[in-house]
Amino acid sequence: MSTTPVQVEVTFLRMERPPADQPAALPADTFVLPVPDCTVGFYRYLYDGVGRNHCWWLRRTLPDARIAAILHDPATSIQVLYRNGEPAGFHEIERRWDGTTNLSYFGLMPHAIGQGLGRAFLRHAIDAAWSGPCSLLTVNTCTADHPRALPNYLSAGFRVIRRVREEWPVPDNLGLRLPLRAG
Repeated sequence: MSTTPVQVEVTFLRMERPPADQPAALPADTFVLPVPDCTVGFYRYLYDGVGRNHCWWLRRTLPDARIAAILHDPATSIQVLYRNGEPAGFHEIERRWDGTTNLSYFGLMPHAIGQGLGRAFLRHAIDAAWSGPCSLLTVNTCTADHPRALPNYLSAGFRVIRRVREEWPVPDNLGLRLPLRAG
């Protein structure tokens, strides 16, 4: 399998306590639904829809059985943002044995970007993470993600822990648009 190396800078962030301010409200035509029995097909639709333009490749390479195992792990939760009846984004939360909760994936579908949904949906994800057992909330982003991802995390109350340069071997057969400026 041929790959293309993609250089990225990954930023690791953490939040040590829930935000004290009032959350921004989602617009009236939006709502968020948990997907407790998310199917592999729907998950792949969400992951590809949100991540295709941002070089989300890793889960695309996993076999269905591995994705199903992740989705059916009680530590994993998926919630979907809907606007006008269609998916507009999703987030995935993973609760770890040590009390840390990781916001594994978060993002908006391309048609929902630039409509003022990101801040309120991120706060929804943060509040969902802190609503369960959680002593520390973590997330990471990279230079292949949307340019507003890192500023949005910082304004939500996350703080940078470290930055790491990585080279990803992105498989060519995935048909992803590789970032022009990833690192």
